Amino acid sequence: MLELKLLLIHADFIEYEPLTKALKTAEEVEKGKKRIEECLIALMSVEKGDEPAKEMAEKAANEIVGVAKQVKASRIVLYPWVHLSQNPSPPQLAIEVLNTLESIMKSKPEYETWKSPFGWYKSFDIKCKGHPLSELSRDIKPGAGEVKAGEKGKEHVSDSLKQEEKTKSEFFVLTPEGELVPHSQFKFGANKSLEKFVKYETSKVRAYNQEPPHIALMKSHGIADYEPGSDSGNFRWYPNGRLIKKLLERDISNFCISYGAMEVETPVMYDFEHPALKKYLNRFPARQYVVKSDNKEFFLRFAACFGQFLMTHDMVLSYKNLPLKMFELTRYSFRREQSGELAGLKRVRALTMPDMHTICRELEQAKEEFNSQYYKAREWLDSVGIPYEAGFRVQREFFEKNKAWYVSMVKALGKPALFELFDIRYAYFITKFEFNFVDSMDKASALSTVQIDVENADTYDLNFVDNDGQKKRPPILHASISGSIERVVYALLEQQAMNMKTGKKAGWPVYLAPTQVRLVPITEKQNEFAEKVLAKLVSLNVRADFDDRNDTLQKRVRSAEQEWVPFIAVVGDKEIESGKLSVRVRETGKNELLTPEELAQIINSASKGKPFEPLSLPAHLSKRPII
Repeated sequence: MLELKLLLIHADFIEYEPLTKALKTAEEVEKGKKRIEECLIALMSVEKGDEPAKEMAEKAANEIVGVAKQVKASRIVLYPWVHLSQNPSPPQLAIEVLNTLESIMKSKPEYETWKSPFGWYKSFDIKCKGHPLSELSRDIKPGAGEVKAGEKGKEHVSDSLKQEEKTKSEFFVLTPEGELVPHSQFKFGANKSLEKFVKYETSKVRAYNQEPPHIALMKSHGIADYEPGSDSGNFRWYPNGRLIKKLLERDISNFCISYGAMEVETPVMYDFEHPALKKYLNRFPARQYVVKSDNKEFFLRFAACFGQFLMTHDMVLSYKNLPLKMFELTRYSFRREQSGELAGLKRVRALTMPDMHTICRELEQAKEEFNSQYYKAREWLDSVGIPYEAGFRVQREFFEKNKAWYVSMVKALGKPALFELFDIRYAYFITKFEFNFVDSMDKASALSTVQIDVENADTYDLNFVDNDGQKKRPPILHASISGSIERVVYALLEQQAMNMKTGKKAGWPVYLAPTQVRLVPITEKQNEFAEKVLAKLVSLNVRADFDDRNDTLQKRVRSAEQEWVPFIAVVGDKEIESGKLSVRVRETGKNELLTPEELAQIINSASKGKPFEPLSLPAHLSKRPII
């Protein structure tokens, strides 16, 4: 059976150059580079079969035109790429399909069409745009037509993602004084970080030109690395990284539970055909992993919504129970992000999501909770020390009715915020806010977010009994107070990359430092005393370790500095006599004489209100593996 495989890429440009002939029958072409800007590239391969070439070319043309309309592309590049198939057709058949397709596309005046030459080895560069529809695959078959992504085990693209591409939106900056200014007319002045955030959001250029610095840092500090045995965007976490991640997980979990949320646990896999879930999938702008079991298809969750809403459906709720908060730390939520969008820990495919949902009585209560969670998100980010810019996405009609409310939140922030106003509600929410971190390469990432959902009470048949005895539908808040834990680690590392770039010392917040105190004896004679100090610090809830390696003092101190250890205690004869340690404080660069108890008090004070975990590696450095 003849089959045509298509890979459609919406690109900023493609540049290719024919170098040498791969076939004796290769088309004659002019040598030199060819570059096409702002185009839809159709990489294609024809498989063996005996069906009419014209039928396959027509089907391919219809598919290409359909995608071109969705992404608003007017330039088409037809690019033969035999590597899409393991069973390629004879060259003459492939050429026939390709030439027929070229003829069909060139008959359409609304498109400019180029064809890359067949039968050549070519060098090429492509810059994929990286938005939700910028990479799509299609299998074109005779008779039954094409099998689209999302059918029978292939990638599912939600209606929400498609609708988001069609939605008209405008970007503004809202000042604390209440002035709404089109983003292109706003004078940013000292608001440089906001300017970078606005440029990132409006230009929609997501790809990095070079590797983000946090990737090298996460490897050199033994935090995390790519897992070659898994899908791209899935990571292995080494002991230091697992410790940091665990502390952040505990921190945000404690924060949400102390805020009044009930902690629950729900499954990671759900039935594609469940009626409520099927509808919700098409209203959530994310791609799914698909899993088969027997003859059924399941998807891996991309948030905790499914389980929490199904749980809420089975509860008996009164207005007296509202607002009702439910929290789960999902390890993991899975999102089948486009490969061009993956960037270290910034954008992953398996994420640890602190997910909280709030069932509200009516819209006014939902606004009150939204406002409260806006301040709680600021409180948490401030406690971790991550700077952020505020972005709001609002359906225009809702914004116009509630402008004073938004102004009050921006005023409390004390600086301007970005607003995206959209006309058609493409997803389930009418408004959301995001606190975004701007990294060392001027790319932004959403951390905290809260959304007001006006749709899923109907989808999941959620009710509460009001004071008049009638069942009513609740509005729902979706909240991730911290954002994904992976992205928080990314932000912390990127922030330190920026510090190093400006000549400042990099370092972890004290409560997150894998090693808080490194003991470095001058010679082996002080080892016994260092062991006693180590035991004392550990008993006082300090993560201390002991560099007992056979290296010079300078080398061991330099090693601790490279690991960003916040307190380095050098132990010599004077320290043994006085009972005080000579402590180099990383933050100030000063040396201080401190007893173990005084040092522990400083560390515990700096970590006040934050969780503690013991050391995750052997306390003696000589016993540690090289990671």
